[in-house]
Order: sequence, then C-alpha cells, then structure tokens
Amino acid sequence: MDNGARVFGRRSVLCGAIALASGALVACGGGGPSRTGGIGSAKPGDRLAALAEVPVGGGTLVDVAGNGRLLLVRPTKDDVRAFNPACPHAGTIVNPPGGGVITCPTHGSQFDAATGDVRKGPSTSGLARFAVRIEGDHVVLA
Repeated sequence: MDNGARVFGRRSVLCGAIALASGALVACGGGGPSRTGGIGSAKPGDRLAALAEVPVGGGTLVDVAGNGRLLLVRPTKDDVRAFNPACPHAGTIVNPPGGGVITCPTHGSQFDAATGDVRKGPSTSGLARFAVRIEGDHVVLA
C-alpha cells in the first residue's frame, strides 16, 4: 500500500548529507579565497611586517597582498629572511621555526630555519626564498 511516503536508500541519504555539509562549509568559510604561499601581488618596497613582530631566533607567518603568504624568520637581530611557507611536498603551510627548524605539520618534513634547506623528508627540496630587507622598523620586500 502506497501512503505517499518515500523510502531513501543509504546512498541517497549519504549523498544528501555530504551536499548539506559542503554547503554549510562554504557558507561558513568567510567567502574569500584562501591564502597560498608566495608573494601574491606584493611589489618591491611593500611593507610585510613590523620588525618587532619577527622574534630573533624565531619567525612568523604574514599575509601578503593578493592572497599571498610568507614565513619571515630572523636568525639574528640584523637579519630577516622570507620563505614560501607552502611545503614543497604537499603544499601544507609550515609552522614558524622552533629550535632552528621549520616543520611541516602534515608529513613531518623539516627545513633549516636560516636557509630553508630540507633537513628531513618526505620533501626532497627546500623552501623557496624571497628577498627582503630591513627598512627602519619594518621588513619590506626587496
């Protein structure tokens, strides 16, 4: 006897749940494109951060114009370097350095904090470096 009720299979329910969840994620995602590693649309001379925001012996991730992102590290008081924080292995944004090592949280690749060179895989190449300089109290793209 047909009472007008529809019976849905597991596949239909699962597909509907995935579609609903995807829509909810898009709705909650902030609407803008996600930031990727690199200089985005920044140009030489653009300020990237206040020098005080980059700790000596450490580093910080900074957002750059045009949806870019850089990892600024400061091996010494008078030296700041910039790397593309996207791990060459799988594209995950690496963590700022700790103990002289930059680590990728996804697969554990490690990079030298001063040079960006790979220390431990699975990545087979180091982090791409970008030229920066200290100008007054700021770090700027060179």
